[in-house]
Amino acid sequence: MPDLMTTFSFVLEVDGVEMASFRKCSGVEAETETIEYKEATKDGKMIIRKVPGAMKWSDITLERRIDESKALWEWRQQVEDGVIDDARRNGSIVIKDSTHTEVARWSFDMGWPSKWTGAELDAGSNEIATEKLTITHEGLRRE
Repeated sequence: MPDLMTTFSFVLEVDGVEMASFRKCSGVEAETETIEYKEATKDGKMIIRKVPGAMKWSDITLERRIDESKALWEWRQQVEDGVIDDARRNGSIVIKDSTHTEVARWSFDMGWPSKWTGAELDAGSNEIATEKLTITHEGLRRE
């Protein structure tokens, strides 16, 4: 019987190495642009044909609790330092169930951290300090 617990974890693997686990993940999306063109039938009736165009993928945004690890910050730092070719990496978003068994995997190509957002710090708040990482990439597939 499949694990129906709602305690899933989302893990980021980069070049086969698990970098971090996350509490939120969005942007795991693939879309094909639609090209429309008009065409006349044999009887002169005008119809609109729709054909697939270019593929495009959304940026992936991950959010996690801040801890002592600097791996995400250092990856982003490569982009800030202008070493974008070294920052481009293949990776995966992996969903694991409550027993830490892999349930699903989406792999991306040539990803790089286009944005890092630190915690909103408020001493009067009960919120957990989190960081967000946005990964821009050139392809996504379900494996």
